[in-house]
Amino acid sequence: MICRRTEFGRRIKYRGIAVLLAAATALPAAGTAAAVPSGSPAPGGPETELVPGVAPGPSQPWQIDTPDQMLPPKVYRPTKREDSVEPGDAAKGAYDLIEYVPLGDAVARVSCSKQAGPYQRQVERWLKRKVDGKQSAADCKAIRAFQKKYKIKPAIGFAGPVTWSRMMLISARKNPNSAKKCPVRTYRVACVDLSRQLTWVQKGRKVVFGPVPMRSGRAGARTRSGWHTVYWKHKNHWSTLYNQPMPYAQFFDGGQAFHAVYGSIYTTVGSWGCVNLTLPDARKLWNVLKKGDRVYVWGRRPGT
Repeated sequence: MICRRTEFGRRIKYRGIAVLLAAATALPAAGTAAAVPSGSPAPGGPETELVPGVAPGPSQPWQIDTPDQMLPPKVYRPTKREDSVEPGDAAKGAYDLIEYVPLGDAVARVSCSKQAGPYQRQVERWLKRKVDGKQSAADCKAIRAFQKKYKIKPAIGFAGPVTWSRMMLISARKNPNSAKKCPVRTYRVACVDLSRQLTWVQKGRKVVFGPVPMRSGRAGARTRSGWHTVYWKHKNHWSTLYNQPMPYAQFFDGGQAFHAVYGSIYTTVGSWGCVNLTLPDARKLWNVLKKGDRVYVWGRRPGT
């Protein structure tokens, strides 16, 4: 069983948008679309108004979610032969930082967006600009400079989820637990910060893994908060319903687990409860956490 129910109609709609964008990238500039709401994203907002700003390719599948486990999996002891097989690497470019932008901006291939993004206020605050939730030419220039520095594409100054996520990661690198939200214990604790979409592992006050970006559960399927325990590790786990890989799965609460995905973790909607990681990060975490280790989840994913 798996923790998502594919929304067939929505998937068809997104594929239609993908086709439209792929075809439209060959068109000349044609202006921009209506402005999106500023400030924190509202449920149902970004997922219906924003699309990846780069045309789809084999390394960036146009998926809105991943096949995470819904129900607790069948626990068994993998054989040495099974565990000796390492999950395959992701395609080149699978984890490129592709920002989600208004469809009109993507089609017109604008050089500087005039639209306020869903993370406008947060990005303005991080860049130490006037926090008014309104996009200005100076705002766009500052956001573009940040996007170019950190190789976020397209660098058009739109305050989207990828730009915001990169800022959260940069701020957290020196001391992810500066706000003391994750309990300090003498043993290992995997910290899952839903508000900043970051995860790390600490032992005492020492960070032994991360922080790294992640994708947690969407509205209606949130990653459950509180204390949990890693109860099963399955390196080559596959979903039984959709026949999709969940590499380096480490289950900590029913069907919710840390695991890798073979595509972007920066989609505008979340998973169906699991904590999604890039394959390199999931592989490193696999070698850090052990069965019985504790997991602490807190906060709230933006937009949920």
